Amino acid sequence: MLRHPTPLFPNMAFSIFRTAQRTHSFRVPARSIFCSPATDTAGYGSGPPPSRFGPRHFLSVDDVTSPEFEHLVDLAKKAKRAIRAGQTIPSLKDTLAGRTVAMMFSKRSTRTRVSTEAAVAHLGGHPMFLGMDDIQLGVNESLLDTSKVISSMVSCVVARVACHSDIVQLSKTSAVPVINALSDTFHPLQAVTDIFTITECFPDPKGIKIAWVGDANNVLYDLAIACGKCGINLSIATPSVYPVPPDTLQLARNAAYLSGSSIETTHEPETAVKGAHIIATDTWVSMGQESEKALRLKQFSGFQVSSNLAKRGGANGDWKFMHCLPRKPEEVTDEVFYSPRSLVFTEAENRLYAAIATLVAFVVKRGKFGG
Repeated sequence: MLRHPTPLFPNMAFSIFRTAQRTHSFRVPARSIFCSPATDTAGYGSGPPPSRFGPRHFLSVDDVTSPEFEHLVDLAKKAKRAIRAGQTIPSLKDTLAGRTVAMMFSKRSTRTRVSTEAAVAHLGGHPMFLGMDDIQLGVNESLLDTSKVISSMVSCVVARVACHSDIVQLSKTSAVPVINALSDTFHPLQAVTDIFTITECFPDPKGIKIAWVGDANNVLYDLAIACGKCGINLSIATPSVYPVPPDTLQLARNAAYLSGSSIETTHEPETAVKGAHIIATDTWVSMGQESEKALRLKQFSGFQVSSNLAKRGGANGDWKFMHCLPRKPEEVTDEVFYSPRSLVFTEAENRLYAAIATLVAFVVKRGKFGG
């Protein structure tokens, strides 16, 4: 999956958000999180809180409550069941008829673009893809002006950006819901997909254990928050030079405290996989980090997911494997990737149903869903 696209608005310098970022932009969230007593409410930590009359945005899993997140997963299940049966959920048929969804992508994408366009079409709407070469994204027009103009003509903006601050700024001035299709800090659509995929194997996932073995990145951050909200235990193994940012870890642990689950971190893959029902990983070398490939491969030595790792660490006997793609052989062996343990292609297909669920919740239902 595309990890480090060129900035959506290269000429815009949002200094207030940039100051918190380090050389590796995936490592530190683009906003500070002030810890307070954990409550099961939408945190809105990734962006501005919704106004009483304005649209509700989905920039991170932290933007929804536990019941709302579970509702998104349930909607995805219903969508898959209907589509697999060659049907359409009657209450959702043509709910986006006559409406356009703008897809503002800074770089090419496979799963996110195809799933989003297909989801909009399934609901009877018109997906409008807007890439860097299609409109004046930060070239002759400010982000504020672009946001106001585009949102006045469409019903939703699905944005895939580099810096999370870009999508936060976009949401502040948008008159319609903004959905994060990937930023350097969060990837909520993938988190909905992953939890949905997990529930297909474990209908009641509360109490199971997921082991993440690999890089600390945007996919992991939203997955960790989602696990916390769903009562899933998560053990994260990353190289010591790539720890999970404390602010992001606290978000996940706040959610886990309420659900009774745990979020642990280690730098030993064997420790993470002990008793794991699912082992997950992601790319080690993101787009834009190609010059660091040799160094990063050395830093990730010993982190390849394999049957041998699972055996050494004592993973659950029927453990499954997940990867959101694209995959490189150094991240996971062919033996695991193409084995019956692998859920990767089901996971990829489920991106469609997660996109449908999100569009229904935030556009059709205007952010009022899930109790």
